[in-house]
Amino acid sequence: MSYIKFDKYQLINLEYSLKREMLRSNRAGSYANTTIINCNTRKYHGLLVTPQPGIDHDMHVLLSSIDETIIQRDAEFNLAIHKYPGNIYNPKGHKYIRDFTADPFPLLTYRVGGAVLTRESLFDSKEDRFLIKYTLVEAHSPTKLRLRPFLAFRNYHTLTRENIFADKKFEKVPNGIKVRMYQGYTDLYLQISKANEYIHVPDWYHNIEYQEEMERGYEFQEDLYTPGFFEIEIGTGESIYFCAGTDEISIPGIKKAYTKELQNRTPRDTFEHCLINAAQQFIIKRGKQTSILPGYPWFKRAGRDTFVALPGLLLVTGDFKTAKAIIDQMVSEMQGPLMPHFGSGSSATYHAADTSLWFLWALQQYAMFTRTEKKIWKEYGGKILQILEGYRNGTDFNIHMEADGLIYAGVHGMALTWMDSFVYGKPVTPRTGKAVEINCLWYNAVCFAVESAEMAGDRDFINGWSPLAEKISRSFIETFWNPDKKYLADYVNGEYKDWTVRPNMVFATSLPFSPVTEEMRKDVLSRVRQELLTPRGIRTLTPKSPVYKGIYFGTSQERDLAYHQGSVRPWLLGHFAEGYLKIHGKSGLGMIKNLYAGFEPVLTEYGIGTISEVYDGDPPHTPRGAVSYADSVAELIRLKWLIDIYDQPQ
Repeated sequence: MSYIKFDKYQLINLEYSLKREMLRSNRAGSYANTTIINCNTRKYHGLLVTPQPGIDHDMHVLLSSIDETIIQRDAEFNLAIHKYPGNIYNPKGHKYIRDFTADPFPLLTYRVGGAVLTRESLFDSKEDRFLIKYTLVEAHSPTKLRLRPFLAFRNYHTLTRENIFADKKFEKVPNGIKVRMYQGYTDLYLQISKANEYIHVPDWYHNIEYQEEMERGYEFQEDLYTPGFFEIEIGTGESIYFCAGTDEISIPGIKKAYTKELQNRTPRDTFEHCLINAAQQFIIKRGKQTSILPGYPWFKRAGRDTFVALPGLLLVTGDFKTAKAIIDQMVSEMQGPLMPHFGSGSSATYHAADTSLWFLWALQQYAMFTRTEKKIWKEYGGKILQILEGYRNGTDFNIHMEADGLIYAGVHGMALTWMDSFVYGKPVTPRTGKAVEINCLWYNAVCFAVESAEMAGDRDFINGWSPLAEKISRSFIETFWNPDKKYLADYVNGEYKDWTVRPNMVFATSLPFSPVTEEMRKDVLSRVRQELLTPRGIRTLTPKSPVYKGIYFGTSQERDLAYHQGSVRPWLLGHFAEGYLKIHGKSGLGMIKNLYAGFEPVLTEYGIGTISEVYDGDPPHTPRGAVSYADSVAELIRLKWLIDIYDQPQ
């Protein structure tokens, strides 16, 4: 019995099934993403979404969907489903679905008349190739299968319309065709494992709607092009494979590729295995570069997310080689003391005050997991010093150390912390000044560097920086702590201290080196637990605040206003748990275990088998944002590792 499954009553209920999405990806950065009933509800949905370097640096939807039709005795049963204006769904193939299972691959079972057809799908782990396996389980009469591909050939942020520029020509390839709608794109190969008849009848399907885009306040209708269709006879018990890729494949190679993938996958048969599978989807190896993708379906590489997620995705799972490759890649792209924030190469931006400090935390974790603490200074000491001196002496965006040893960051109109959403060109939470988490990370970074230098015997560095670490700790308490309120200010700018209760103070309890006392950490955790902790993570703002937004929904402006003003972040739970267990030890395990186990039902709520980016601050804490998010998955994996560490016999 599959660990994740849905029955026909759940599947034919569109309010239920259209909110649940399957994601499959490969290590090259391409993906397939749609709902569990194969009805696209986002412009980002598609069966082959892949980079197109000949066009731009973004992802592009090549193959949007496939319409499958079963033909028996001249009767046609279309298994597909599309949404059109007027809340019309046509065809209504979901009514034929009997069940869905997710392991080892997404499998839908259809029953039409006397026929039972199963549809399994997977993404090739190394090639830009999507594979579908159709098996006719039962049939009382001769059966044909018709496959009609819907093509988009567009950037995944945009939508397309019927136009005169689309190239409607095709070329025959073994058991299929090759098409390319526009110049600059790679060819799309559509091939089938069995000899078939291809009928070329180019057509456009107009005004297909995407419900999620409508709700998000974006354009939500597009026209999709279909070049024609394939018809194949299929016998009872027979399996036929369909392949969509950017390279031609041999006909025997289609089944071989499918079988090979089947043998090499970790089963999604437990909560932990689902998290491990989800973690692997964020690791991208394209060309000579290895990176972490923050989330699906619309994220690009982001430095902060890379370092936040790296320990859980790679160190806990023992993939030290890939972790080091990512660390070294990011180091190679440094500009002065700053790590790349968004994007890569010529498109990279560097406007974040905490990314370099998160890098030092990730490096600290790497040294601990690989037991290379004594070697870190020799290999990375120069880069560590480059970051610390850059922050101390001052760098871009007014990031600098002040006389009290604390880091000030910010310029008008910018948001340099992780709370960086904008509405109408203005930051929602600018937090200009001395942000609490940046100074927690700064103190940890200086202490980590001093410790590493001590192991390497670098007395000059130790003599120069050890006194600063002590100064930072004193200044931190004087600046951020209030003995009456018993929690830390969120940020300080001159004489102004922001006492809004936010989760940023939790890092004073979790990082390896903390600038505050144990009693202060207890009080901070108590405040976080009282006002911010939920079953799905930590709220970004206390509900007591007048600007609290409990629902992350609506237009992009409405969602951006809620993004850091109440929305729940699962990844923060890892740091809360780490701080909590440091204080309470085994006596705190019960609560942390319950929080971890509480995420298991989430695997069937939004992104199937994975964890989303955010949740509503208000109960029932509906999942929102990216359907699969690296930081969320990584910190839950690391949370389980923390539980196991503290659960060991003493």
